Amino acid sequence: MTAAIGSARPFGRAGAGLTAVAATPLTGAAFAQDGSALGAGLGLGIGLLLAVIVGAIVGWLAGLIVKGGGSGLLGNVLYGIGGSMLASYVLPLVGVSLAPGWVGPLIAAVAGAVALILIVRLIRKAAS
Repeated sequence: MTAAIGSARPFGRAGAGLTAVAATPLTGAAFAQDGSALGAGLGLGIGLLLAVIVGAIVGWLAGLIVKGGGSGLLGNVLYGIGGSMLASYVLPLVGVSLAPGWVGPLIAAVAGAVALILIVRLIRKAAS
């Protein structure tokens, strides 16, 4: 599958939450020789920064819901991003539809992060 540079079309299952950035061909306006798309990579950087910030907030909220030892900033970011990916994959499989806007996906991301924290705790408990 190819998509235009900067396309936000998801690939895989509908609503998988992953964008087609990785599947973007290395041709097009971002690599133009005339410098017309000089700041094309800026959008990706801002998107990654927002993903880390939102992931940290979602992981922190999930950490408040699931009592126990804190995960720190990096742990919160990883739980938040991983939980949102988990929720965006699992919820459509079971037929759960999210409300439009930002509140529904935020609730789903927190629920996914809580589930991820509980899964990691079960694995750690079984390993020890």
